Parts: sequence; structure tokens; C-alpha cells
Amino acid sequence: MTTAIEFHAGRIPDHPAIVCAGRRLSYARLYREACRIAHGLRAEGLGTRARVAYLGQESVHYYEAFFGCALSGTVLVPINWRLTPVEVEHILRDSGSELLFVDRALLRTAGKVAAASPQLRTVVVLDGTAGGRDEDAEQGFGGVQDFGAWKAAQPEGAPETVTGSEDPIVQLYTSGTTGLPKGVVLAQRSLFKIRDALAEEGLDWIDWRPGDVSLIGIPGFHVGGIWWAMQGFSAGVTNVAMPRFDSRRAVGLIRDLGVTTACMVPSMLRLLLGEPAGGPDAFRALRKIVYGGSPISETLLAECLEVFGCEMAQIYGLTETGNTAVCLPPADHVPGNPRMRAAGRPYPGVQLKIIDSGGAPVPTGTVGEVCLNSPANMLEYWRRPEATAETLVDGWIHTGDAGYLDADGYLFIQDRIKDLIIVTGENIYPAEIENVLVKHPAVADAAVVGVPDDRFGEAVHAFVALRPGAQAGPRDMLEFLRDRIASFKIPSRFEFVDRVPRNPSGKILRRELRDRHWRGRDRRVN
Repeated sequence: MTTAIEFHAGRIPDHPAIVCAGRRLSYARLYREACRIAHGLRAEGLGTRARVAYLGQESVHYYEAFFGCALSGTVLVPINWRLTPVEVEHILRDSGSELLFVDRALLRTAGKVAAASPQLRTVVVLDGTAGGRDEDAEQGFGGVQDFGAWKAAQPEGAPETVTGSEDPIVQLYTSGTTGLPKGVVLAQRSLFKIRDALAEEGLDWIDWRPGDVSLIGIPGFHVGGIWWAMQGFSAGVTNVAMPRFDSRRAVGLIRDLGVTTACMVPSMLRLLLGEPAGGPDAFRALRKIVYGGSPISETLLAECLEVFGCEMAQIYGLTETGNTAVCLPPADHVPGNPRMRAAGRPYPGVQLKIIDSGGAPVPTGTVGEVCLNSPANMLEYWRRPEATAETLVDGWIHTGDAGYLDADGYLFIQDRIKDLIIVTGENIYPAEIENVLVKHPAVADAAVVGVPDDRFGEAVHAFVALRPGAQAGPRDMLEFLRDRIASFKIPSRFEFVDRVPRNPSGKILRRELRDRHWRGRDRRVN
């Protein structure tokens, strides 16, 4: 990935590379700042494959840090800025991050967990001069440095290249079935192998043209966001980001900057369509929207095609597959086409199979577990060899999704074998929430499932069984969860029950809890 911005820095030095929150960096400036960061990381004593955490909203600094880490051979660990201190602490400790880039607004969060991360030697505060010093927030750290001053002290010029396509470049944390997020380690190849396969086959499923302006709708701590951004940087186009997604602001950026291509999740598309300032005139420059992260309804898709008036391509994959492995090309986005319900078909070089519970392939049209073998597959779950062996088997990622293939090789997703809930493209595992709920003194047992929601795709629904004689309501549960898990994971609905149904071995019977909410729908994803 580093060779791409070096190439564009020489070819189109003054062309805007990244625009965010009123700041704009050219390719030459982005490369120069990334080189300084690489030198700075080495000066801090960080060797190849050392972990560097980033806790902050989208900004030009995020991409400077990403490429700086890549140039130095270190691995960037982006952290969802909406997580609670407890969740941030787990990621810092588990990753072994030795340096942290942090927004000044989030410095207090980081300070609360510093003591539990003894390997964290250096903290570099982003935009430190803008907000002034906050000495109370800096307590607990061995040393806090201002990002601008720290960079300025480093030499210019490219450091010696120390990485290749198989070397790790980013470590993204996903929620786990055990309740503890796992670090998915992706190699540099994960960010360009699909692009190269499309180019070699001459396919325009996801393509780039001179003059393209790309909107990065998905945040950089998500695999979809970093993958999409890297496609744009590799192509040498202008990339537009927002500190956080805001549909009104997004409409303005699309209109005023002439955005031609964008990547978003379905819930973002729905919000765009609801904006008063939206409409064909605002979206006239758009030529293609790539969407994924959660299933999309046929009604929403038809409305998108009508209002946006551009090509659309659906992508399907996991963090573990390096993001997209399957695509529904623009040519299949025709109202009334039954393939509009499909996730798509594999990219060139990607293998897909459907297996039964015993691991044997099933016939066409038969539902089973979706397995993917992609050249972009993850290297491993960080320090989780058993979990890696369970998910990555002989080169195949076992997705936990249930689906089938039609006679033409198109994948249709029907349900989830795993208990994953997807809310606005964010992966949420019930166990993570249940493990916190049962710590409430009034709660005897709890179960969490995903139920259909017209706005967000799914909603988190909690079933709570109270202890004998205990009294508590939804407000008590909300108050208890507020500082313990991220806000997007907090259930929007609480249902108090006498008991949580379990099988003889003690496993929660989630399907029994989910079924009545999904009754009448022909698939168990929304």
C-alpha cells in the first residue's frame, strides 16, 4: 500500500488525496507526513510488527498514521471511539500497543485505562494545540506529546522499506462469541488482492476513473471503511471523509465536492434519502455507490436506484476475509430481477462453498454454512490460535452465515448460524451484552437476540429474568449498561420474562426467542 501513495506523490503531487473537516492534504503532503510518522515510530523504539493504537474520529491524521505505520513496518490498531473505557482497555491490553494516537477529546478515556496497559510507553495527542493542555487528563501516562510537534521533530524522506504483501498492516477488533473482542490481523494483500483480480479480468464491478471523488461513508475502525479508503488511495483519486457520519453533511459534500463514488451501509443510504436537501440534483455527480455491511431490503434498493440515479454494487464479506469476497455487480441491479435479493457472486480468485453441519458440500439450492477462500483472508486472530483454527480451516473462512447458491453461482443469505446481530453495519455479539447484564444485582439470567428494525436493519432485544423478589425495569437496565458497553450495543428493547429458555446443556435457545419476531419473513436477516 505504501508504494501507491509514493507513486502518486511523484505523479500527481498537488492532487488532493484526503479531505476531512475542512482540511485537505495533497498526495505529496500525505506521503511526506507519513514518512515523518514512520521515522517517529522508529525513534520511539518500535520495531517491525509492534502495535500502534489509534483512538479518534475520522481525520486526515488517521490516514497519515495508517501510512506512517505501514512505512515503518508497525501494525495499526484502530479503536472504535464510541467504546467505553473498559472496552478500550481490553483492546490496548490485548493488542500490546506500545504507542497511542488519541484525539484530545478522548484523552480522559485513554487516561482511565493507562494503568492496565503497562506496555503503552508513548501517547501522542492529536490537535493538541487546538484544545490547549488538559493536565488532569494527562495523568496516568508516562509522557504525552503533541502530534504536530512530535511530527515536526522527525526528518523528512522515505525510510527504508521493510514490509511486503504478506506482512501485517492493520489489526481490527471484532466482537466475539465469548464476549471478548478478537483482533483480526490483516496483511497488506488483504487491501489490494480483490482490486488486482478485478483489473486482471477487466471487470468494472468496482472501478475507478480519472477525476473520481470518493466518499468514505464507513469509519476507518471498520474493515469496510479502511478497505474502501485504500482502494481510493491506490487509484490516486480524492478521498472525502467525515469525522463521523452525518447524513445532512454527507448530502452537502456529495453536492458541493462533486462526489462520484461512495461506500456506505444500507442504513446510511436510508438516511440520505430522508434528507430534505437530497434528491436528483444533489446527487447528479454520483456514478456508483458500493454498499454492504448488512442486508438491504428490495424496497430501499429500488428507491436508491431511482433517487440516486447511478450504478450500485453490493459487497459481502467479513473482517476475516479482508472485507469483500462476493459482489452483486451493477448489471444485476435491475428492478424485478430476482437476483436483487442475492449477495452476489465471488470475485475472480475467490472460492465459495456451502457445507452442512458435517462439513460436506450441499447441493445447489440447499441452505448450509457459507465458507469463503479468498486471497485477502486474514492472517490470524491475534494470539488466539484455537479461535483461528476454528474459523480458518485449510484456507477457508467459516462465516457462520447460512445461505445457498443458485444454478448460476449467486449467493443468497438466509440466516445466521452464529448469533451475530448487525445494527447499521456494526457487528454485535449477544454474549458480550449478556455477560454484562447478568452482573446487575437484580438479574438472574439474560439473553439477547436481533429482531427486525425498519430503520437500522436489526435492533438489539434483551430478555431479562429477575431474581426472586427483585424489582427492576428497562430504565434500570439502561443506566447499568450505559458506562459498561458502547451505546450502539445497548438493547433498544427489554422484555422481562420468568426464565430464559435453555437446552439441557445450558445453551440459550436463541432461535426460540427470535422466531416470533421474524415470523412471516422468508429470511432471518433484515
